[in-house]
Amino acid sequence: MLSNSFIFLEGIGVARERWLWCNGVKSWDDFIDADHVPGISVARKAKANSRLNDAKDRLREGDATHFSSLLRQRDHWRCYDDFRDRAIFLDIETTGISRRSLVTVVGMHDGRRTHTLVRGQGLTGEHLEAVLERAGIIVTFNGASFDLPILDARFPGAVPRVPHLDLKHLLRRLGMTGGLKAIERDMGIERDLRVQYLTGQDAVYLWRLWEKKGSWNSLKALKEYNSEDCENLRVIADRACAEMKSKLMGAYTVTR
Repeated sequence: MLSNSFIFLEGIGVARERWLWCNGVKSWDDFIDADHVPGISVARKAKANSRLNDAKDRLREGDATHFSSLLRQRDHWRCYDDFRDRAIFLDIETTGISRRSLVTVVGMHDGRRTHTLVRGQGLTGEHLEAVLERAGIIVTFNGASFDLPILDARFPGAVPRVPHLDLKHLLRRLGMTGGLKAIERDMGIERDLRVQYLTGQDAVYLWRLWEKKGSWNSLKALKEYNSEDCENLRVIADRACAEMKSKLMGAYTVTR
């Protein structure tokens, strides 16, 4: 989707981008290779070509941070396919819903394994940064309002400035509302029976049992609950981004 995007060019919004797709200018190469693009002056096209060639170079180099600033946050989902192999699916647990709450668990799934950092057991800015430094895109659910601001406040500089896909907002654009558990049910995603009925409130309670009574079973359940959140984000992101791309481009017949 990224190399089909033109909304970061001067004078091109969503409607103009769709017009380009309808008229055969579907990719960066289509635009660059065209002798003339209707409605765009020679001077503007030259500037656009330069910017697109730079974007091609940055994408070839895997420079995710470039696209984080190039696109608005609501459009970061367009980076997902290109940086999926470096995606980190992140979820945190806290002692409450306030941004001043303590972070108890940070889970990060990289597509192969889940890295779980626990307060008092390795949850430091250094360890957080070590896992996230390879990220090409960070995927969360409501992370723009909760997870990332809290991590930035508690561990300054640990979260890289790469594209951030907040699935809560993308799913709303697709007509799907509710919390993460409700979305999972709507998509037919089943959780492990051991944590299937746990909620965010249960996560706080489990932490308190661990903190006050040293209950290893409580900590284990909390970590498993968090891991399910992280790993299910990957399934949801795959489906949501594919559906969003189809919604944007599928309705248009592109002719060459």
